[in-house]
Amino acid sequence: MALHGDAGLLADYELYTDRSSSAMLTTLISSTVEHAGYTLQDLDAVAIAKGPGSYTGLRVGVSTAKGLCYALDKPLIAINTLEAMALQVKPFFTKDFLFCPMIDARRMEVYASVFDAENNIIEPTKAVILQEDSFEDLLKSNKVVFFGDGAAKCKPLFEKNPNAFFISEEIRPSAKTVGILALRAFEKSEFENIVTFEPYYLKDFMTPPTRKVTPAV
Repeated sequence: MALHGDAGLLADYELYTDRSSSAMLTTLISSTVEHAGYTLQDLDAVAIAKGPGSYTGLRVGVSTAKGLCYALDKPLIAINTLEAMALQVKPFFTKDFLFCPMIDARRMEVYASVFDAENNIIEPTKAVILQEDSFEDLLKSNKVVFFGDGAAKCKPLFEKNPNAFFISEEIRPSAKTVGILALRAFEKSEFENIVTFEPYYLKDFMTPPTRKVTPAV
């Protein structure tokens, strides 16, 4: 959770847990805002990382954000999670690099996108099944930084390529960079329809098949 204003970041709170709920998030949001000396009613908009990502995390986050927007009568801003991740690492590299944030999906699959140093989209967000020739054309003539919790899957495939770079530290989606992008969207009045907005799951949620158990007689 992070609170941003015209002057930049005002307050933030990061919590890493496998368990999350709308009630927990609402409490942390309220605390973050209050510690910065504001109230929820002082907000001009509510921003959310719309995905891609885990089904449960996106559902909880978006339902919480929409609930706040309804209760406070505030607009909703949705930011691509991968775009926000790219903004986290960009300051640490020169402008001739491209940035490929990756979020772990199932097996050898990741959610990925590619951005340049100005955060322009080079490759759109998509689900990628990683193979040795994945991103081959891009790596022929560009230095590309791979990061995020999905990057570990592609490191054995690409690490011998002199144009492939990896960040040892795990880069998680951050409300700090979501807020930076949300401020830009706010200035352009790029708001979502609260009624119809849904998380960007990228692909359908799949549940494992139910196992049938036949009792022994």
